[in-house]
Amino acid sequence: MQTLTPRLILIGAGPGDPDLITLKAVKYLKNADVVLYDALVNTALLDYAHPDAELIFVGKRKGCYAYHQDQINDLIVDRAHARGTVVRLKGGDPFIFGRGAEELVFAAQNGITTELVPGISSGMAVPALQSIPLTLRGVSESFWVITGTTKEHRLSEDVQLAATSNATVVILMGTAKLTEIINVFKAQHKGELPVAIIQNGTRTDEKIGIGTVNTIEKVYAEKNLGNPAIIVLGAVVNHRENMQKIIASSQVQSARDSISLKPNVA
Repeated sequence: MQTLTPRLILIGAGPGDPDLITLKAVKYLKNADVVLYDALVNTALLDYAHPDAELIFVGKRKGCYAYHQDQINDLIVDRAHARGTVVRLKGGDPFIFGRGAEELVFAAQNGITTELVPGISSGMAVPALQSIPLTLRGVSESFWVITGTTKEHRLSEDVQLAATSNATVVILMGTAKLTEIINVFKAQHKGELPVAIIQNGTRTDEKIGIGTVNTIEKVYAEKNLGNPAIIVLGAVVNHRENMQKIIASSQVQSARDSISLKPNVA
């Protein structure tokens, strides 16, 4: 009789595009006995799971929790002891605003072997794939990634600190507090600072709005943007259009070169 080993594999599913998950994560999914997945996880990734794996949605949608955090912690321990390997699949990276550290520690304290598989964070990947570099020589020497809403449902005080700097500021889960965020930057006389809001980043239904601190609320409304979305504030946003033009031009030239190299067939 085979001995059951309770294990928790905490996996970052990436920002949304299923191709952005790691090979290591896929290997663990294929051998999972149980998969607990969040609302921000692309469900296409569940196709990698073992056919006999138990799939349990534990995320939050429109303020409604399938499970509260304490219940998720207990579920991890219960399922690991009952079935063996539990994969906890979380959007982005589990250690960046994902409560992954809490779940890993709780499991370890309850006799569960644990392992972490990092994921690509939306805070970096989503701007990059929209041709917005978070750092750029001569423009931005650093960046902040801040949660828009704290545990107490207030705007993080770090937003005020970030607004005083020249760094690029990326705010996750912040659109519900967009007016508060904008007012913080206006108080620092940064009304003309460029802003991008990107909804459903890396997914097929991705949407983006570009403006300034003074105009972004109007853009947000006109573009009918919503959650999940990230907010990027900083001069680097201005480089998006130029970068896209250069990239598009190089692709056109590459296509022309490819055509010219084809042999003429009589």
